[in-house]
Amino acid sequence: MGGGAAGRRCPERLALVLGLCSWAAALRGNDNSEALPESIPSAPGTLPHFMEEPDDAYIIKSNPIVLRCKAMPAMQIFFKCNGEWVHQNEHVSEESMDETTGLKIREVFINVTRQQVEDFHGPEDYWCQCVAWSHLGTSKSRKASVRIAYLRKNFEQDPQGKEVPIEGMIVLHCRPPEGVPAAEVEWLKNEEPIDSNLDENIDTRADHNLIIRQARLSDSGNYTCMAANIVAKRRSMSATVVVYVNGGWSSWTEWSNCNARCGRGWQKRSRTCTNPAPLNGGAFCEGMSVQKITCTSLCPVDGNWEVWSEWSVCSPECEHLRVRECIAPPPRNGGKYCEGLSQESENCTEGLCIQDIENASDIALYSGLGAAVIAVAVLVVGVTLYRRSQSEYGVDVIDSSALTGGFQTFNFKTVRQGNSLLLNSSMQPDLTVSRTYSGPICLQDPMDKELMTESSLFNPLSDIKVKVHSSFMVSLGVTERAEYHGKAHSGTFPHGNNRAFGTIQARNKATYIQNLSSISTQSELKTTAIFGHLGGRLVVPNTGVSLLIPHGAIPEESSWEIYLAINQRESSLQPEGTDVLLGPEVTCGPSDVSVSTPFALTIPHCAEVNSEHWSIHLKKRTQQGKWEEVMSVEEETTSCYCLLDPYACHILLNSFGTYALIGEPISDCAVRQLKVAVFGCLSCNSLDYNLRVYCMDNTPCSFQEVVLDERLQGGQLLEEPKLLHFKGNTFSLQISVLDIPPFLWRIKPFTACQEVPFSRVWCSNQKPLHCAFSLERYTPATTQLSCKICVRQVKGHEQILQIQTSILESERESITFFAHDDSNFPAQMGAKAFKIPYSIRQRICATFDTPNAKGKDWQMLAQKNSISRNLSYFATQSSPSAVILDLWEARHQHDGDLDSLACALEEIGRTHSKISDITETEIEEPDFNYSRQNGL
Repeated sequence: MGGGAAGRRCPERLALVLGLCSWAAALRGNDNSEALPESIPSAPGTLPHFMEEPDDAYIIKSNPIVLRCKAMPAMQIFFKCNGEWVHQNEHVSEESMDETTGLKIREVFINVTRQQVEDFHGPEDYWCQCVAWSHLGTSKSRKASVRIAYLRKNFEQDPQGKEVPIEGMIVLHCRPPEGVPAAEVEWLKNEEPIDSNLDENIDTRADHNLIIRQARLSDSGNYTCMAANIVAKRRSMSATVVVYVNGGWSSWTEWSNCNARCGRGWQKRSRTCTNPAPLNGGAFCEGMSVQKITCTSLCPVDGNWEVWSEWSVCSPECEHLRVRECIAPPPRNGGKYCEGLSQESENCTEGLCIQDIENASDIALYSGLGAAVIAVAVLVVGVTLYRRSQSEYGVDVIDSSALTGGFQTFNFKTVRQGNSLLLNSSMQPDLTVSRTYSGPICLQDPMDKELMTESSLFNPLSDIKVKVHSSFMVSLGVTERAEYHGKAHSGTFPHGNNRAFGTIQARNKATYIQNLSSISTQSELKTTAIFGHLGGRLVVPNTGVSLLIPHGAIPEESSWEIYLAINQRESSLQPEGTDVLLGPEVTCGPSDVSVSTPFALTIPHCAEVNSEHWSIHLKKRTQQGKWEEVMSVEEETTSCYCLLDPYACHILLNSFGTYALIGEPISDCAVRQLKVAVFGCLSCNSLDYNLRVYCMDNTPCSFQEVVLDERLQGGQLLEEPKLLHFKGNTFSLQISVLDIPPFLWRIKPFTACQEVPFSRVWCSNQKPLHCAFSLERYTPATTQLSCKICVRQVKGHEQILQIQTSILESERESITFFAHDDSNFPAQMGAKAFKIPYSIRQRICATFDTPNAKGKDWQMLAQKNSISRNLSYFATQSSPSAVILDLWEARHQHDGDLDSLACALEEIGRTHSKISDITETEIEEPDFNYSRQNGL
């Protein structure tokens, strides 16, 4: 039995030895094509155990990698790569002994080069595994793959910048470059690593993306995606993240006090866009920042004394008393208490009281003094009554027809010889000549300091007979403005006119100095002239800007060089929010002088006047270049006065400087008036025709700027401009060309309709909006163009301009640019500048400046001239009527509507009753025909 068992073991051992021998021989051979046995017959027992198996490895650049393998117990360990045995010479082997078990431990190393991996073209990655042998059998390790490591340069997807509202979600996508091994992604914010473990609001685990759940202001910044593996690092393009905050309104403030101390006024309250304030480009608050409501303040009533009580009984001290109370009416609403004493006492014995009179001789003295006082009083009253009865006309007489006489047509004949009305009865008139004077026969004064007397004002011309066709006397003064036709004797015309004309010529030697030699080449429109004590008017032609210097504003024996200019450069006044610059920035000077009487500055504006929709302010530029508010148009102040007409603002000021009008819309219904004009011209290509549509502020100076630019470009006005009411409701403006003849013209693609954002129109800051359309003729024979230009605000006003024109300049009809061409008279000095003659003006002032018990004073004059606000300003002037008339002159510089002023005077009824008693029976011959220019 023992021999049989030993015999069986011997063949098994022999087979193992033979297998090892053949395996070793194969390893020593040069040909690796012969496959080694996968297993060797093993003796019963434990197979080799791998203590370390080869790991996956990456070849970086050209550096070989080392694969290692360790097994116990192991007699031999060899590597097999891609199914083939690695040559024995390429193995590095180490042996050791396990101290605990005494078993043999073997560790083997091999190198794998980049070339070996690149030369392999198998269906899978390059791999290696090790096989360990022991006397008990064989074991195989895991397969370890070997790959060439790399990382491409370009990201498959770079993160993109975003603008997100606060508390919104931010997702930044990043796909790193292709690489082996796969790149790991790290996010940087402003070059600092982001650790999502420290901030629960940030997540970077989702497929390399960066997710910020709720955006905060601190999350704004530049984000970069960083990709890296064992080969290299790559940076993506930076993505800018802006976390913005939309503005929110604060709470409304309390309503302000009523701005009017007495009567109707307004209150306002405001709010600010600070809850929160817009940040990082966030939207501004929608709606209005100011609300206004009307209010009524109780007017203060000053107290007044009641009548004195009856005298009391005479007291033992020879005095009696009387009292009165301040109750007629009592002071109310802050009114003043009555001035004076509430109690009065006097001697009740006419000086005969024993306590006061020492002897009887004093009685006679006091009696004589009393009689003398009474006699003097009676004498004064008698003289006064006598003088009044002898006076035909007082200063309270105003003849309204004297104002309208400047616009009358008169026909008259010379009177018979010896007529007492002749200025010089010794002169022999030519009875054969009939003279016709055709208007205007203006009421002008001599230019010297001699003022017309009361009788000379109201007496008719001495050589004419007048038939009056109204209840008022016609009072005439003939000056150099009168024109006459036919032969006239040298003695039949008043000599005073020649003297007055000579005076005008002498005093106007210092004529105006214009700096407008070339308007289009200057950055300012400017007019300059020298003015004296007589005052005058300064106008910037065709701009609506003018300056009126009243008579007496400049001291006597003085002359000032005064200038008026419009700034055409970029304005230094930048309106805030939705505020609008309503007119030009106007400068008048010199700024270092001040006038004694307010001057009138007229500035055109483009607002549709409505106090419920606009709050309009006057601002002045300081010497430091900053702008400060002078007043609100609705404000009650005594420093200056603003009168807002539909198209211009007339300002009464005492100091020169740079002024501008700012409009603050207080509702969406605030209207900015735009003038729409269409110009056209041929282009360099004779078949093309350019249409240019302008939307500009409805002010003459804005239109003039466009006209000057178009003249330089050869453009022609094709249609009369029209007015567009542009509301402040945030809706845009659309401009389109319609009804183009299809077989004669064509418009270039994508240009038939253009849309302009609201902000560009509303905040244009006096710069005209310009849209161009290019049309093309099919043939040169087409010379007529017919189309429509439609300009409309979305959900707002619309205007259509019908274009019917010839593109040939010789056949085109010219269209008037300006309604009032005042370029020929930029400066007028003295009486020529005023519509109301100076003597008439003096009489009006003398009449209305005097308080009247019936209320017919300067306040009624203001009311009849539509001046009903801020009357306290006029009350502070030395002559309120003169300032009111200056304002009238400024408002009527183009029409000179003396009829309206005459009608106002008639309504007041200040004409002396004696004048109204003149009848036709007192006039001898009906040779004088009186008619108003308006056809009456």
